[in-house]
Amino acid sequence: MSGSWRTSGIVENLHGRFGNVFGQIYRNRKVLITGHTGFKGAWLSLWLHRLGSNVIGYALKPPTQPNLFELCDLNAKVTSIQGDVRDFGHLKSVIQEYKPEIVFHLAAQALVRRSYFEPLETYSTNVMGTVHLLEAVRQIGGVRVLINVTSDKCYENREWVWGYRENDPMGGHDPYSSSKGCSELITAAYTKSYFHPDHYEKHGVSVASVRSGNVIGGGDWAEDRLLPDCMKALLEDKTIVIRYPDAVRPWQHVLEPLFGYLLLAQLLYEDGASSGEAWNFGPDDENVKPVRWLVERIVEIWGGKASWRIDQDFQLHEARMLKLDCSKAKSRLGWHPQWDLETSLKNTIEWYRAYRHHEDMFLATMNQIKDHEEGIKKRR
Repeated sequence: MSGSWRTSGIVENLHGRFGNVFGQIYRNRKVLITGHTGFKGAWLSLWLHRLGSNVIGYALKPPTQPNLFELCDLNAKVTSIQGDVRDFGHLKSVIQEYKPEIVFHLAAQALVRRSYFEPLETYSTNVMGTVHLLEAVRQIGGVRVLINVTSDKCYENREWVWGYRENDPMGGHDPYSSSKGCSELITAAYTKSYFHPDHYEKHGVSVASVRSGNVIGGGDWAEDRLLPDCMKALLEDKTIVIRYPDAVRPWQHVLEPLFGYLLLAQLLYEDGASSGEAWNFGPDDENVKPVRWLVERIVEIWGGKASWRIDQDFQLHEARMLKLDCSKAKSRLGWHPQWDLETSLKNTIEWYRAYRHHEDMFLATMNQIKDHEEGIKKRR
């Protein structure tokens, strides 16, 4: 995969039909993405743009400089609205005006370490932001599918060596993880109270929550996240500094869970609310690796004088062992990861190399999406 998407080529069929995976389900469909200026939201916006959707984005300004949203000029490709999910009136007015049929809720305070220092922002955004969106959808009507994107850290982490299943208890040691567990509980409560599958004919809304592993990919510059920290150090010819070398995480390219979200939204749109529940999207077991392994492989792939060391200062608590059981998504959705961790790392590093060389990052990013689509077609 590495190198096959270099920007000297042309993205073919930018709005072409996506084989027989999605068909025409997203073409000309109004799709609202909260948090579209963030790393994951920008990738999802680009994929839906490729599929021909009318994307409406609702988010704060991009959280970092640089950022994927601006590098790919997404402001010119989607309807981008600056707004805060904590502002119920504004969020409700946007849904009222644009009348989306499908909603992906990604707006969040998404950093564990930041949550320790800014718990009020974390809870108000991740908890009340979820309430505001669900309540706006309930009051206005017209939305057919709502997917709440939370986190694998929503589970009560017991440092198990086996993966967490969707019916395992919610929990959270830190404010971020706790807030995501709360967001899941809110989603379940609204589903049971207002959007129950048994009453689908009355309300017409299918609601689900999704939980993914640690995503990597080009265009992430978030603070205190392993891959962005590594890439920033390498781009500046500095030594990589890591905090938790023995922490084990379910690493996956950002396109893997996004593929799952799109499959799930399609199922909910076409078949109603019977699958409106929680879903895990994580890597296969062989791609669950400790931080030390990942950093050593990054240094090896980057080459040159790249190096790393461990930060010996006191660190805040983070889970040491975390992985997901994705049996349900594989058996019921037909979803499977397309890229192993080696391919995901190589494509991620190639993206940052393209950025370093001032290549067209929209074409670079869209060609990675195209490569991922090709893998799906071959597998199916």
